[in-house]
Amino acid sequence: IEKSAISRGKQNNISFFAFTATPKYKTLQVFGEKDENGKPAPFHLYSMRQAIEEGFIKDVLLNYTTYELYYKLSKAIEDDPKLNKGKASKAIGKYVSLHPHNLAQKTEIIIEHFRQVVSKKIGGKAKAMVVCSSRLHAKRYFEEFERYIKAMGYENDIKILVAFSGKVVDDNAPDGVSEPNLTGYSEKELPNVFEKNEYKILIVADKYQTGFDQPLLHTMYVDKKLSGVKAVQTLSRLNRNHPGKEDPFVLDFVNDRETILDSFQPYYEVTTVKEETDVNHLYDLKGKLDEFQVYWVQEIDEFANIYFDPEVKHNSAVHQKRLYAITDKAVERYKAIEKEEKQDEFKKGLRTWTNLYAFLAQIMPFTDTEFEKFYAYAKLLQTRLPRRNLSDTVHLDDELALEYYRLQKIKEGAIVLEKGEEGELSGTSEAGLKRPKKEEAHLSEIIDVLNERFGTEFDEADRLFFDQIEAELMEDETLQKQAKVNRLDTFKFAFDDNFIDVLISR
Repeated sequence: IEKSAISRGKQNNISFFAFTATPKYKTLQVFGEKDENGKPAPFHLYSMRQAIEEGFIKDVLLNYTTYELYYKLSKAIEDDPKLNKGKASKAIGKYVSLHPHNLAQKTEIIIEHFRQVVSKKIGGKAKAMVVCSSRLHAKRYFEEFERYIKAMGYENDIKILVAFSGKVVDDNAPDGVSEPNLTGYSEKELPNVFEKNEYKILIVADKYQTGFDQPLLHTMYVDKKLSGVKAVQTLSRLNRNHPGKEDPFVLDFVNDRETILDSFQPYYEVTTVKEETDVNHLYDLKGKLDEFQVYWVQEIDEFANIYFDPEVKHNSAVHQKRLYAITDKAVERYKAIEKEEKQDEFKKGLRTWTNLYAFLAQIMPFTDTEFEKFYAYAKLLQTRLPRRNLSDTVHLDDELALEYYRLQKIKEGAIVLEKGEEGELSGTSEAGLKRPKKEEAHLSEIIDVLNERFGTEFDEADRLFFDQIEAELMEDETLQKQAKVNRLDTFKFAFDDNFIDVLISR
């Protein structure tokens, strides 16, 4: 067991070198060399600032335009249910972001900006990427782009692709739809297809945001919350050089300039750690996990005797069965915890502890065999704890109505990074088990709070009243059938009746 613990640490006969433009806190801790202050630092530095000044990469913050979304919602039902504030607010945000009017407005801005500005860049070869917050958003954007391009007659000018993993279930795709279903190309083919000149825009969701190397990528349209290293990695898809590429551009619908500045600043020159991780966090968290009494010491010892026995054939069916049998008892005790919040607390703490131990064991010698035994036991136990039924997710699409909507340009121009400023990264600050607050409020109260936060001085041009009536009439199946079997002059009577009914109901 002690050999297993020691083997996780630094090995004198092996050298590892990490090359990265965006070192994370753990990367510096594991691969860094101690500086004069005793803190881990890069063994060599070629900074983002130097690379930009010497012309090896582009400054992706030189042309940065931000938009702000304002809206006003109303309750579309008579009831006023009491809901979890956090879940309801998240559901409302999703409702607004996926609202057809929101997607249509942003699609028009993106397509028209690309046609009028971006398409002329890099000798007419410039490409763009649209970064979405989810796979469903990417799928809906793809469909709205296709609709808008066809309606405007742009088919010969712009072809688009979409990239996401797996299948997305939607109202018009109950069995799920995949990236190849939409594009007609396999996932492996897509990067090469995007190389072709006719394909101008790539819509992505958690894909191609790191490591994707396409020098013709000139513009990025961001419709996703970004911060920290993810913001740097995502926006840096634009920093590749190409002849004629002078002014990469970002149009951001979601993030403010300060967040992007704070994300990039630590990586602009030298990046260091604010403070090293305190090993006491490991002991503190272990003590809090013990208090749950989910596992017993003798069970961990019994598990370790089998797991670390050199005579036992690991990964055999018999070996796995014996280990599972030992953890069965802890799984049953976990299930017996009455409050789901306490279950979540334990599960999250167990995952945090195993990750922290795996990290710390690489940078400092551990001779405490109890930790190594618990690590092996906890790694299996956390995979066996039952998952929460997510059926309590709040869905509010039918309970809400979007009354006012305004998408407004806020600021454009460069986001300027500070020169001569050392970037500091923070690591684990505490080992506490935080309990999420589960406050409840009536739907009307939650709507009022969000309207206050995202509202502005609206005018009639921002009103969506008739847009929603049109959408409701378009979805009316009876009206659709009547339109197919009647002449225009006779269909008018049925339409007028339905229109009045919908108008009165609102």
